[in-house]
Amino acid sequence: MSEMEVSVFRQRSLEALKQKARRGELLLTVAVGYVKAEDGRIEKDPDRRAQESIALAFRKFAELQSIRQVLLWFREEQVVVPAVVQGHGKQTTEWKAPVYCTLHHVLTNPVYAGAYVFGRRGTRVVIEGGRKRVVRDSIRRNWKDWEVLIRDHHEAYISWEEFERNQRLIADNANGKSYLGRGAIRRGEALLPGLFRCARCGRRLHVAYTGKGGNTKRYVCRGPFGAKAVNNCIGFGGMRVDRAVAQEVLDRLQPLGIEAALAVLEAQGQEHGDKRRQVENACRQARYEVDRARRQYDAVDPDNRLVAGGLERRWNEKLSCLRELEDELDGFAAEQMPMVFTEDRARLMALGKDLTRAWDSPGASVETRKKIIQLVKEIVVDIVDDTLSHVIHWQGGDHTRLIVKKNKVGLTRWAVAADTLDLDHVLARQMPDQPIAAVLNRAGKSTGRGNSWTRTRVCGLRKDPRHRAIPRWRAPGRRTHGERRNHSGRSRCCVEGQPIDGSPPDRGAKLARAPAVQGRTLGD
Repeated sequence: MSEMEVSVFRQRSLEALKQKARRGELLLTVAVGYVKAEDGRIEKDPDRRAQESIALAFRKFAELQSIRQVLLWFREEQVVVPAVVQGHGKQTTEWKAPVYCTLHHVLTNPVYAGAYVFGRRGTRVVIEGGRKRVVRDSIRRNWKDWEVLIRDHHEAYISWEEFERNQRLIADNANGKSYLGRGAIRRGEALLPGLFRCARCGRRLHVAYTGKGGNTKRYVCRGPFGAKAVNNCIGFGGMRVDRAVAQEVLDRLQPLGIEAALAVLEAQGQEHGDKRRQVENACRQARYEVDRARRQYDAVDPDNRLVAGGLERRWNEKLSCLRELEDELDGFAAEQMPMVFTEDRARLMALGKDLTRAWDSPGASVETRKKIIQLVKEIVVDIVDDTLSHVIHWQGGDHTRLIVKKNKVGLTRWAVAADTLDLDHVLARQMPDQPIAAVLNRAGKSTGRGNSWTRTRVCGLRKDPRHRAIPRWRAPGRRTHGERRNHSGRSRCCVEGQPIDGSPPDRGAKLARAPAVQGRTLGD
């Protein structure tokens, strides 16, 4: 009976907690940036420094779209964030450099969207040693499966729509964690990793870098290759496809080019002001702590050196921290934000009108181009005859069909241009390799890798198995009946052992005419 009563008491207690949670009144802990009011509700922390620090984390995530990039920005700019420390029955706020789990908790906690939630993790019952044990799952469930979700429960830092968008972006940034997740922006020259989906099996395409230095990229679907030991579904080179999809994206963004240029001008000063605002708030907090330490020192009896000495040391530490922050703030005042001059503004607006020139500029990195490509949700691709059929799904829900001609076998970006091959065909009938190289260089033609032509490269182009139709130049009147060429390149005629050009007779001819010695000739 006692065991049954203990079980009933436990069930009643858990049900009472759930009932209180359904009313939104179960507050075990309060997230940083909020405080618990006397009536049991939660409110925003009245400390404006804490509020602006939390809001800054959400702004930087909307700009950089990656928790790790936000962490790197906070670390590089030496911006501190608040952290809750539990101790002695109360919680205090400490300011420290952020770590990944701190920013991840802030960006994934629905409390900052003004929602009260309960039961984000599920529980399961296991039997260990003949006894029941309740285990909480480490993986959080979908927000639709939460036990309690009350929106607009308190004042929010972001809207619920922005919170949902952030969660989808964080889930997409996880590499290899979901079936069709695109993954975060990674290193590599390929512009479309994680966006291609095979039209035959529905799997994501992988990126393969081959060649010397990994400068050749290919998109390959390895769907049934490992499971059924058959060939890959599809595979194709990435250079032509990347150019075609990038041009399609630029055509969509071209009307917004001017707005993007104006946004760059505005963001130029906003990023500089974010850190300055945080330093100003830290200075105000440090001045308050200095005044508080001074008042404590003034309130103590100076003759009581055991207490006065400790308070004096604390006051000096606060003054030192304030002096460092004021020096940093003076550095911001001395280092004024560089104003955008008229010519720079005009050049930026010109790039806004012509996004293609901005895309191809040397200052545009691969990471920047990949961020722009995020406008594409996914691309369904299939090989039809000698073309690649693409269906581009945009983030807004529209669809675009794109047909790209597939490269021929052996035709790579290092292949020689077609007009250069045609010119080489014509010149090969008129002159040898060395003059051909000179003519090609004077005409401004280059090899597939951008090098100048030499006799060896012209010879290698002619001997390439893909260009065996290029003939070898023959001097007029040569290679007649009985003609052959010696090692020095001079033509000789074997008719009666006399050369055509009057040079000394061939050694083979001499040996052929030599008398026999003891049954053998000198030729033997």
